[in-house]
Amino acid sequence: MSAKPKVAFYWCASCGGCEEAVVDLEEKILNVVEAVDIVLWPVAMDFKRKDVEAMPDKSITASFINGAIRSSEQEEMAHILRRKSQFVISFGACAQLGGIPGLANLSDRASVFQTVYRETPSTVNPEGVVPQMEHKENGFTVTLPGLYETVRTLDQVIDVDYAIPGCPPTANLIEGAVQALLSGNLPPKGTVLAPDHALCDECPRKDTRPEKLLLTEWKRPHQVLIDTETCLMAQGLLCLGPATRGGCGAPCTKGNMPCTGCFGPTSRVRDYGGKALSALASIVDSNDEAEIARIMDKIVDPIGLVYRYSLAASRLRRKKMEVNA
Repeated sequence: MSAKPKVAFYWCASCGGCEEAVVDLEEKILNVVEAVDIVLWPVAMDFKRKDVEAMPDKSITASFINGAIRSSEQEEMAHILRRKSQFVISFGACAQLGGIPGLANLSDRASVFQTVYRETPSTVNPEGVVPQMEHKENGFTVTLPGLYETVRTLDQVIDVDYAIPGCPPTANLIEGAVQALLSGNLPPKGTVLAPDHALCDECPRKDTRPEKLLLTEWKRPHQVLIDTETCLMAQGLLCLGPATRGGCGAPCTKGNMPCTGCFGPTSRVRDYGGKALSALASIVDSNDEAEIARIMDKIVDPIGLVYRYSLAASRLRRKKMEVNA
């Protein structure tokens, strides 16, 4: 009788929601545990790095790595898991696109440290101490992973076979990916394991979207009483459904909130933020330059809106700094 396929889960720069998404399988997680041998899952089980390093190369069937690559330790673990795994899956928006951590690319490391360790109102740090990679005290040396200047996606660091999108991925996509890996019925390498259509196609409000939608004003959710059935864009809300891959089941729009784009682009889009910005600009009802500027100025944080999850994966990648890495 052959041994069960080995599976690893690892967490890099992210919030931990992807780890919770695995638990969201509920009773189906028992089927997963029965079918595979989990050999690494630090958030849930006591595995050590040395245990993985001791495993033969390619002995892990699949590694699900969530989170962007922000530190030297994360990059080291990504390389280790790549060597040990037959398949590596970018698990969630942060691994696939950089996610929310990727917005740190609007700054540099020194600026981040300055804000977090010296300037925040709750910080008491009169000596202005910031993290160092090495510290010696009483003959002992303590080391920390190095924090990089630039947040990178997983596929900018190692070769990645597949991606599961979302912040976090939905339980049905996780289940489908595991089943595909176990069955060997896999799509071509590089496939995003989710439907390849825009979210609007599965939004329950799609029939209320006007054939020709034109707006002269953008509104924010807290400024209006949102109708529960009408297309959110038709109500003037900044919904990114037209630019975003479907497959999530539209929980945000069903919950009366605009799509924020966590499932990223379809295969036909090269730069998610560019596509999103194009979608918004195309429905501005004006040909007057000053009026267009007034309308678009209502978007309080354009980069945070259209590149919320994908700045690190974009053509822009990061803000230009004097020192870059």
